Amino acid sequence: MTGVVDSRANTVFVGGGGAGHAVPQNLLLKYANRHGLIAGATGTGKTVTLQTLAESLSLAGVPVFLADVKGDLAGMARAGSTDAKAHQSFADRAAQIGVPLDYQAFPVTFWDVWGERGHPVRTTPAEMGPLLQSRLLDLTEAQEGVMNIAFRVADEQGLALLDLKDLQAMLVWVGQNAADLSLRYGNVSTASVGAIQRALLVLENQGGNRLFGEPALELSDIIRQDASGKGMVNILAADRLMHSPRLYATFLLWLLSELFEQLPEVGDPDRPRIAFFFDEAHLLFDGAPKALIEKVEQVARLIRSKGVSLWFVSQNPADIPEAVLGQLGNRIQHALRAFTAKDQKALRMAAENYRANPDFDTAEAIQHVGTGEAVTSLLEEKGVPGMVQRTLIRPPFSRMGPISDAERAEVMGASPMGLKYARTIDRESAQELLARRTEDAARAQEKADTDALFDMNRSEYRNARRYEPRDGGHDGARPTRARSSRSDSIMETFGKSLARQLGTKSGQAIVRGVLGSLFRGR
Repeated sequence: MTGVVDSRANTVFVGGGGAGHAVPQNLLLKYANRHGLIAGATGTGKTVTLQTLAESLSLAGVPVFLADVKGDLAGMARAGSTDAKAHQSFADRAAQIGVPLDYQAFPVTFWDVWGERGHPVRTTPAEMGPLLQSRLLDLTEAQEGVMNIAFRVADEQGLALLDLKDLQAMLVWVGQNAADLSLRYGNVSTASVGAIQRALLVLENQGGNRLFGEPALELSDIIRQDASGKGMVNILAADRLMHSPRLYATFLLWLLSELFEQLPEVGDPDRPRIAFFFDEAHLLFDGAPKALIEKVEQVARLIRSKGVSLWFVSQNPADIPEAVLGQLGNRIQHALRAFTAKDQKALRMAAENYRANPDFDTAEAIQHVGTGEAVTSLLEEKGVPGMVQRTLIRPPFSRMGPISDAERAEVMGASPMGLKYARTIDRESAQELLARRTEDAARAQEKADTDALFDMNRSEYRNARRYEPRDGGHDGARPTRARSSRSDSIMETFGKSLARQLGTKSGQAIVRGVLGSLFRGR
């Protein structure tokens, strides 16, 4: 296809290392699912390395998912140009490392949580689960416990949590039934329910409610190739999403967990089924509870057998927890600055993670590599870490930098994903089912109260004293009681009953029902 992919050796070209940068540094595709790290200070070329690596994997037929936090990666949808400012330096670099500068565009699908700079990407609260939902809302341990109860009850009672309204309605129901639920699941505090509802309100005001709904993202729509066999490059527009770091991190962690749960085991494939790049990876772990970090470590360790290649991109390797860092076999380290004692310690630790090269000092090389150059160690046969090399990264084939709104709209308009995800679907779920339960219960109670009032009045009528009219003064008979007095006695009895009922709210409701029934009967 190009000089970047060697189908026979099953490798992709990363750059040139060794003396004069003339020795090819290749990534073995069968070890790409041993994951990788791209690190380096701001301005040292991390984004370009990410772009070229994504291009190479796409050329090898591997789909890619990456987050575009600055808008620079959108240029992958357009071919590079000989008129570009960087063309001459790219051409010189390509000639030095022995690779043709083959400008070309790549098949790109744009995604966006807000649905503005890409096709809407959604999930449901049920798919995200209580752990990530609690992480997203920054809940306390007690509040997380209530969230777990809400999800458990919804699952047991068949109440689908498909959007934010469903979750809010479910929490209202949990609060109303807190006493009963506490006996079975443990303490349910209405204060905790209120705190969760406030957190959901803040998330909704920030636009986070757009993340939840249907149709939810299907993994098959990101794990695909175009007609020419190139892997699809899925770009998440994350420039706005980065203003809500917790939402950004939680979304990426959810997608990772979906890959882990849904993809079948494939053992050790010849190449990854998909490569996943976590840019600004430190956001995934900042303030994360221990349980979540352990979950990421577990997924990173086990997901490789499902053919998923994970790449963490951050300024410093120290940003990644040690347990996760130990799972990253392929490493590309751009320059690190060591101005403080803490920086120098981080530099030494970074250097110690590489297999030493007798030709140079690794720590010194990490400090002095230039822009576009990196210290690399890529897995060799049998998964052995390669000897560290100073590598000149190959230049990108696609445009480096953003694209115009018109160009983005053109790419989105040509994608079949627009028809599938543009419109939201609001099917019957927890909110509607709980509302119907409430209405049915209210109607049943009203009917029962109305029937009880009729039964009470009939009983009082039957038990009332009845008087027969007689002529007074004849044969010692009892005096005659006026018919009006008898009617007054009956009305007086009913009036007292009515007054008692009107003394309570429930009674007032019953009387209204009775009167309504009487008038309807007329």
